[in-house]
Amino acid sequence: MLVNAIGADHLSGIEEETDIYEAFAPHVDTTNISILDFVHVPGKTSGKRPSLKSFQDVQGLIQQGKKRETKIVLRENSWSTNSPIRSQLWPALCAQHHVGKTMLDGFYWDMVNQVFGTTELPDKPIMLPPFVDSTHCLPYHLTRKGRAVADRVVSVLGYACPDITYSPTLYPITSILLHFMSEEECYHCMASLVAPKEKVFITQTKLLYEVTWKTVMQVAKKHAKSSVNYLSSLCNGKKPESIFMDWCWWILGGLPFPHLVRVMDCFFHEGIKVFYRVSLAILILFHKHATASNSELDADTIKNDIDNALPKFCKNIPVSPTKLLRTAFSIRALSSTYISRVFLKTEMLLKSKSLLSGTKQLVRSRSSDNLPTSQSQINVQMMSHTLTIRELFTLWSWLPVRITMYQPVLLYTTEEHGCSLTTFYVRVEQHEPTLLMIKTCNNEVFGAYCSSRWYERNLKDDRGQRQAYFGTGETFLFSLYPERAKYPWVGIEGDTGLGHASELFMAADSKMITIGGGEGQAIWMDENIRFGKTDRCQTFNNPPLCASGDFEIRVLEVYGFVGA
Repeated sequence: MLVNAIGADHLSGIEEETDIYEAFAPHVDTTNISILDFVHVPGKTSGKRPSLKSFQDVQGLIQQGKKRETKIVLRENSWSTNSPIRSQLWPALCAQHHVGKTMLDGFYWDMVNQVFGTTELPDKPIMLPPFVDSTHCLPYHLTRKGRAVADRVVSVLGYACPDITYSPTLYPITSILLHFMSEEECYHCMASLVAPKEKVFITQTKLLYEVTWKTVMQVAKKHAKSSVNYLSSLCNGKKPESIFMDWCWWILGGLPFPHLVRVMDCFFHEGIKVFYRVSLAILILFHKHATASNSELDADTIKNDIDNALPKFCKNIPVSPTKLLRTAFSIRALSSTYISRVFLKTEMLLKSKSLLSGTKQLVRSRSSDNLPTSQSQINVQMMSHTLTIRELFTLWSWLPVRITMYQPVLLYTTEEHGCSLTTFYVRVEQHEPTLLMIKTCNNEVFGAYCSSRWYERNLKDDRGQRQAYFGTGETFLFSLYPERAKYPWVGIEGDTGLGHASELFMAADSKMITIGGGEGQAIWMDENIRFGKTDRCQTFNNPPLCASGDFEIRVLEVYGFVGA
């Protein structure tokens, strides 16, 4: 046990505790947990320990919706590793992100009974879900029983969330939570972290896992440039990509437990962006210490084991948790908006590449597998004022392959639901994807496949500002009459160099809807869904979708896909 003691009078946070480890859950082995407390820094005036905020202080900020103030408190308050605050703080932070109905007491144990037939912990090891990476089932300081509890929480989560296909960070985050809370509380926290739409906490597919390390690499090239150049120079011709692939394990697998716990204080509030910043701080500190005159890290040693250089550095990181976080959060000009933009651009490019390679492999057969079902055809004939069966078949051939498995359903039509953007949002905004069909008073028929929920118009960035555009590179435009044509995203073949103008997929507010942007809008409609205009735009490089450019809407129809 390592306790950096600074005098009993300064241990105010734990002075009344008879056992300094009682903050930990019973399924934790405290033998090797280091407790880093307030440390006197040489050369600085010795003073009293800064007073730390209580859980009630933080809870008050959360309840008032003061996200920015909460963020600052979490970044600046260095609660000791064994502070009892986390048993209340972490559940409260995770609960902020919960989507849907609140889970009733006993819900988790009902699930355990369903999955295992008993609430008793089994003697034999639990078979973990396939999304778990067995090489990264990090238990930290959990006892044997604690590990069995972690296995069970992860298994029940896999049962409750069948959409999770690949998520190597899910197990370690479960283990960390279990150090400060009960099994049931841990499950509730994890259920909140895998569900939110606004922030990413835990990636749940192989594609998104790849997006994260490529995002870190892109951001590092700009904001830790000299560190990346230094690493690249030691790679012996090997691409530095392989180093960045393990970026999250620098944090989850490398950092000492006291450092990791402080990182998680911020992570449970702010999301994966905290990991991005901390990984950049690790790169910056690594470079600084590796090139220092008295460094034990010489270039040859690093060169000989380049893949393990950063994890080894993290294990013996020569700075305090406070210094690590200060370095992470003081990287200048690194905004959350910029990180989000890099993340989305990377995601769109990877999705588009996988779709392209996917369509080459999954050559569309002319069998019923890739055609709308007869029931769908009947439904569309009965519902639609714009689509003939022939046009439906054309559209079907343009849809992403996975969407053709689902049955289209008419969510909104001006013929039945009136001409109001408010009604449009009520009926459509939670569906993803949607297909918009416009028939003009001149009988032109065109529209767009919209990859994201229209609800995303309400989402805000970390500064509380609405993000004007949203959507992904799966979005496309089409024309059915008088011409038949599909206009996919310009970036689908690779980076076009158009920058932000090539990523303006969808935008909406109470006054209008827009699809496509950059030197013009591909489709714009007013709040009464009566008039619109269409221009060439940089996002899709499309011609105007009707001859005159301006149009009057005869019918607007919006389709969703049951089960998508």
